[in-house]
Amino acid sequence: MSGTSIDSVDAALVDCSAGKFQLLSVHSEAFSAPLQRGIIELCSAGPNEIERMGLVDRQLGILFVSAVERLLAAAGVQREAVTAIGSHGQTIRHRPPDSTRTAIDSFSCQIGDPNTIAENTGITTVADFRRRDIAAGGQGAPLVPLFHRASFAEAGVKRAIVNIGGMANVSTLDGSESMTGYDTGPGNILLDGWIGLHRQLKCDIDGAWAAQGRPIAAVLERLLAHPFFALPPPKSTGREDFNLHWLQELLAQLPQQAPADVQASLLELTARSISAAVIDADEVYICGGGAHNKHLVQRLQALLHPRRVDSTGALGIGPDWVEASAFAWLAQQCLQGRPGNDAGVTGAAGPRVLGAIYHA
Repeated sequence: MSGTSIDSVDAALVDCSAGKFQLLSVHSEAFSAPLQRGIIELCSAGPNEIERMGLVDRQLGILFVSAVERLLAAAGVQREAVTAIGSHGQTIRHRPPDSTRTAIDSFSCQIGDPNTIAENTGITTVADFRRRDIAAGGQGAPLVPLFHRASFAEAGVKRAIVNIGGMANVSTLDGSESMTGYDTGPGNILLDGWIGLHRQLKCDIDGAWAAQGRPIAAVLERLLAHPFFALPPPKSTGREDFNLHWLQELLAQLPQQAPADVQASLLELTARSISAAVIDADEVYICGGGAHNKHLVQRLQALLHPRRVDSTGALGIGPDWVEASAFAWLAQQCLQGRPGNDAGVTGAAGPRVLGAIYHA
């Protein structure tokens, strides 16, 4: 899994044979600065895009190969023992159907060449999970709710699973029978971008800088006025909607504010948009990088009180490895000819087998 934050490649070795799910080993592979920069540049329109995309697509494929090789070496597992690799790839554009785009005008693009992965690892690779759902009229996202239900649902318990990556999404589970899910808005992406601009840091560790500031009512009001928040589900979003350029344009229309106060406002945006989506749940479990942001978690606990707020580690899968594990599970679904989407979540015309298979 390589997410919207573009901070690392997360690889998880899992055993989901005979109906069980066991996380065996994990590995995180860092991006080089040039590759990270190349990915970010592809997330918005620019010159010579096809040439640049082709090169980065291959470079990412090689990086994913390295992540697999190091994961298996650390686990002491031979590649012959692995049934398949599930590779989400790196999203560079996500244009789902909305009020301005019809289903036929919509697309989602993930790169990280699966041919390169299959060829160099000798392991069958499943990739391209989102486009079939979009072809069926869906958002192509979020795809993790079915995995959340398979892994975290408990009879008689209303439980929300919140993934806070670059973007945030929520799955609400009512036992194993009922499920809803959608993207709630920005997770870490604006927080990371703002601290990178002002302090040249990759992230706000523990939310310490945001904790030094105070949310600005006028800024928060403008942030929450983004049209995405008023859309009904199913809905999904990405860097196209929430990015540093959009934030800077918004701030330019207001009196100058202290950077720490802006950071506090961005954290409050993430906390409020998530808490507004967690309505019918008694327990809330967080995964993704945002689970390590202590100040953000404290704000969520305050906004969601008296409900329990914890990390997915309490349910058996550490918060850093839920997404990578989900795409291993989705690869298995594909190989077994089972649906990988929930039409009620994505808005697709019905359940679909997701993913393309690249044989070893």
